[in-house]
Amino acid sequence: MDSQVESTGIHNPVAYIFSEDLVKTSSLLPSNRNRSLLVYSLIHAYGLLTTCNDQTSRRFVVVRPRPAGEKELLAYHTHDYLKYAMAQPSDAQNLLIASQFGLEDDCPKFHGIKDYITHVAGATLTGAAVIRDEASVVAICWDGGRHHAEKARASGFCYVADCVLAILFLKRALPSRLPSRKPRVMYIDLDLHFSDAVSQAFHKPGSVTASQVLTLSIHHAAPGFFPVSPLASLPKVDDPALDPFTLSVPLKAGASAKTFLRIWPIVERVKDIFRPDFVVVQCGVDGLAGDPMATWNWSLGGEGSLGWCIHRIVHEWQGKNLLLGGGGYNTPNAARAWTYLTSVAGGKPLLLDADIPEYSGYLHFKPSFTLDVPAGNMQDQNTEEYLQTIEATYENTLSILHSRMVSQTLQAIV
Repeated sequence: MDSQVESTGIHNPVAYIFSEDLVKTSSLLPSNRNRSLLVYSLIHAYGLLTTCNDQTSRRFVVVRPRPAGEKELLAYHTHDYLKYAMAQPSDAQNLLIASQFGLEDDCPKFHGIKDYITHVAGATLTGAAVIRDEASVVAICWDGGRHHAEKARASGFCYVADCVLAILFLKRALPSRLPSRKPRVMYIDLDLHFSDAVSQAFHKPGSVTASQVLTLSIHHAAPGFFPVSPLASLPKVDDPALDPFTLSVPLKAGASAKTFLRIWPIVERVKDIFRPDFVVVQCGVDGLAGDPMATWNWSLGGEGSLGWCIHRIVHEWQGKNLLLGGGGYNTPNAARAWTYLTSVAGGKPLLLDADIPEYSGYLHFKPSFTLDVPAGNMQDQNTEEYLQTIEATYENTLSILHSRMVSQTLQAIV
């Protein structure tokens, strides 16, 4: 995937993936109409992407993507799915075929769907190419992060498996970059919903070898909560089919910054054992307080917050990072969150109590007219007993993961 990176004279600026066509097509998504436009307009209103004269500060470069081609989409999706999904919808479409491909209910076909699929996949692949080719250490694509789309089926507002396509792209070996071993890709999902399609794509039940890809999803879990998947549960260390490279941390209702602060050492330990070269982060914001899902009580600032987690990944971890969007159904709060995370990635976080700039989209941010998305009053049901269960489970799981990685290292030496 070729990308157009403009030279700014600054070493490794943060790459922001943007084009007018990308925003236009992403804003057509039925579940999030005009969200992409509001996100970009707020980032622009804060001047985050404006070139400045301070050569010592970390800066951004706008990278314009191109649509993904058929060959790139076929790296994961089936030909039949793409052919049907990208055909223009009609009033007389075959309902049986539509159901087979998941193009109904929460994933209806819509005019512009072909452009949407190719532009979103192309944008995420552009971000992956930028970090793989070392043009940037961090790339941001808030229009990506469609973690429910399967190989041959749309699901959960997701029509294209851009996360999977990016991981497949990054795991391909580049001899000039990593001569001693194949690159490792760690996928972290912070969305309220489990990353079912991504986790399933790389799940290898019963395998006794190490994997190039490790998926870790931190999500809400409750009976009947979408998506229902056996992989969404805590790892079962006594199960012969356990895959320690497909990991889940299910949280209960009301999950807050305090809960994330408590479980984050698990994430750090996974990272330290796996030692990824690339980290793909799905930054869904439907777990923030104020989202219509009304399930978690996560906040944007403070220890354990979404902003705190992203700061640690981007500025304290080794490796290169691709930040993607995801869920988020309070559109102004999604714009607030991804604007703030953009500033965090750039090394100069905006003040959370900053007033929203007065621009054409200003009235969308009432009544507070500030950047922050604070926690509400929801009770956190992740009890001390439950958190201890998570910690105990991962003590054993990470021991297995460590053994696999050591075994791989020894085999490489031999």
